[in-house]
Amino acid sequence: MERERIRASAALAELLGARGEPVVTRYALATVAWRIYAEPDQLPSRVRQRQLDRPAFLRLESELIRQGMLRPVPGVAQHAAYTLLGAPAPAPGTLACALDPFCYLSHLSAMEFHGLSDRMPELLYLSSPAPAPWRSFAMAQMQRDLGQAYADFVQASLPGLQRIRFTRVAGHPIHLFRSLHLGAFRHFKQQHLRVATLGRTFLNMLQEPGLCGGLDHVLAVFREHAAAHARLIFDELDQHGRSIDKVRAGWILEEVCGIHDARIDAWSACAQRGGSQRLDATAEYGPRFSERWKLSLNVPLALP
Repeated sequence: MERERIRASAALAELLGARGEPVVTRYALATVAWRIYAEPDQLPSRVRQRQLDRPAFLRLESELIRQGMLRPVPGVAQHAAYTLLGAPAPAPGTLACALDPFCYLSHLSAMEFHGLSDRMPELLYLSSPAPAPWRSFAMAQMQRDLGQAYADFVQASLPGLQRIRFTRVAGHPIHLFRSLHLGAFRHFKQQHLRVATLGRTFLNMLQEPGLCGGLDHVLAVFREHAAAHARLIFDELDQHGRSIDKVRAGWILEEVCGIHDARIDAWSACAQRGGSQRLDATAEYGPRFSERWKLSLNVPLALP
């Protein structure tokens, strides 16, 4: 058994290194170990072929920790995730995306990543599904990862894909925005990073300006960058924007950015008088009003 454990831990360490990721969750550790026991002929180290069980997994995990191959990630629950020996220290966003496979950089952090803002936010802004959909996404991910072995893996009481709680990563405090869906993001594989798409980032600016540096900053970003990304903004608003998002975007694009387009004209049908029709939903009504967009222009400092 001792010899088997040493061989299995060596194979596991080699496979973890081959993944090229600086952080490994306990679930990822268990799935890689499962492969070693299920398919020994296709791995660099041979171990006796039998199904991995929880005691064998715990022995493997302990061996890798004892060898210093796995080091706990500060700020998360014990054994929830590890950094690998010799791997460079992950950037805060990379670490967050490793800890939560369904989160991604959003709002001001996505703006900074895409070059839309030169602000360096102290907070790391992340979006991730709310608890109930997160659990559904996790089960679906495990079924994809394990295929026909899913039931056996669960029956063996091996660590499943569970949400890891964290409020800081690499010294950066977190602002977590919860949603009912996975969201729209891009994978940047070389950086092991997920980031809101440009179109979604502009939509986030309209929907949560307070998480994007404030509405004054949002208007300045639209003024500087919207023309270069107009098609992405149009597509995102048409597919995912609410009526009030289109109204606010229509006024901003026309009056702040000087952009005129038939698709913006179509959004004017969404304009209607009502209590929510304010450029800044968090501020009181202002003295200026857009008749075309039925919108109270209540951010005088940011007006053109």
